Amino acid sequence: MEWFAAPEYWLSRLVFQRLLALLYLVAFLTTALQFRALSGSRGMTPVRESVTWTQWRHSPSLLLPRRSDRLTACCAWAGCALSAALLAGADQLLPLWGAMLLWTAPWVLYLSFVNTGSLWYGFGWELLILEAGFLAVLLGNDRVAPPLPVLLLLRWALFRLEFGAGLIKWRGDRCWRELTCLYHHHETQPMPGPLSRLFHLLPRRVHRMEAAANHVVQLGVPFLLFTPQPVAGAAACLTIATQLWLVASGNFAWLNWLTIALAVTALDLTPLAGDRAFATPPLWYVVVVCAATAGLLALSYRPARNLLSRQQAMNRSWDPLRLVNSYGAFGSVSRVRHELVVEGTDDPAPGPGTRWLAYEFRGKPGDPARRPRQFAPYHLRLDWMMWFAALSPAFARPWFDGFLERLLTGDRDTLRLLRHSPFPPDAPPVHVRVLLYRYRFTTREERRATGDWWHRTFVREQAGPTRLSGGPGGRT
Repeated sequence: MEWFAAPEYWLSRLVFQRLLALLYLVAFLTTALQFRALSGSRGMTPVRESVTWTQWRHSPSLLLPRRSDRLTACCAWAGCALSAALLAGADQLLPLWGAMLLWTAPWVLYLSFVNTGSLWYGFGWELLILEAGFLAVLLGNDRVAPPLPVLLLLRWALFRLEFGAGLIKWRGDRCWRELTCLYHHHETQPMPGPLSRLFHLLPRRVHRMEAAANHVVQLGVPFLLFTPQPVAGAAACLTIATQLWLVASGNFAWLNWLTIALAVTALDLTPLAGDRAFATPPLWYVVVVCAATAGLLALSYRPARNLLSRQQAMNRSWDPLRLVNSYGAFGSVSRVRHELVVEGTDDPAPGPGTRWLAYEFRGKPGDPARRPRQFAPYHLRLDWMMWFAALSPAFARPWFDGFLERLLTGDRDTLRLLRHSPFPPDAPPVHVRVLLYRYRFTTREERRATGDWWHRTFVREQAGPTRLSGGPGGRT
């Protein structure tokens, strides 16, 4: 079985599995704390109570055909418990088949959320954690050496992630080819972090070097992942270094950390921890791994063809189980940052003298004096969607009215998603309105003079004073 086993990657497997368990824990915690307000039975986009068998077949989920808030909460907190157990190494205490079942459980649970979470779970990192999670099931535990076919599949996932992201940029906005996208990106990205302003204020020649390095790492380095060591390990190190740069410069949920975890599987860490001897893998395990590898390679046809297509799709799954997916990000870069500011008032007849109070979000820019925070790998779904809403009101139509309605009713679950509400749940505003501002980072001189992190300019009123009308849920 020498062709099947790769014992030199035992420590790489261990690091990957623990990082994945940690990210699973963050993902389930995100769901447990946010699902009621977003897609619960009284959420902004409630999931339908029942679906047909055909719909279930295309989006399998434990939460269907009937989904209740209690069932969803139980599944989310069960996912947290399973992830914590895996993080603590519970899989190493079980026989091989038991460890595989233990890794299967969070994958099934999270697939259930992704397949019923609609637009709130439409991000690329949701697909990536499912693909990596399924491969983790096949990696086994300390009872056997890491299987080489699965290690290669992990590199294939990393290749598609990086190369797909590189291609979508090269084919997309011409500023990537002109090396000028990063003149704007650190300022206009969905959720800047505490260091994003410093990155934005770097000299333009540094931004051009950043863009050029991105092309090298995403379009050239991924091919080296399939070469012998130490070249493959060097390619993985370059990928890790790039991802740490992205971690420092913004908030992209668990995308960067999961990319790092995938890259770790291409590192030969035996010089750090020494060799280990493993028993011969049981025949059933070899058969399962080889059969799964063949199936995943067959499913790779459409994602691979997508990479070669001029109409390349990004962040798309090609099968109901989300096993082999297409990835990509920032094919175009915004030159100007717009933000929606939501305000409320208890004035029953708003006029020029009305006092409006702003709602503050946890991650997205609001108060110009507030420094951007670091939240990743935690995912603030509402804050991310507010960024899209500022870009395209039509994109926000399915959920934004529901969001305003819940502010007008003082919905506690919705208010928990915010950093600050100027109105308590038992005394909600009579009217809310939405203003559109242009935001930019302050210069060094402006920062010293005002203490602000952002400078903002009023653009227009996006939605005028709105209040509830008629029965519950009615609006003017």
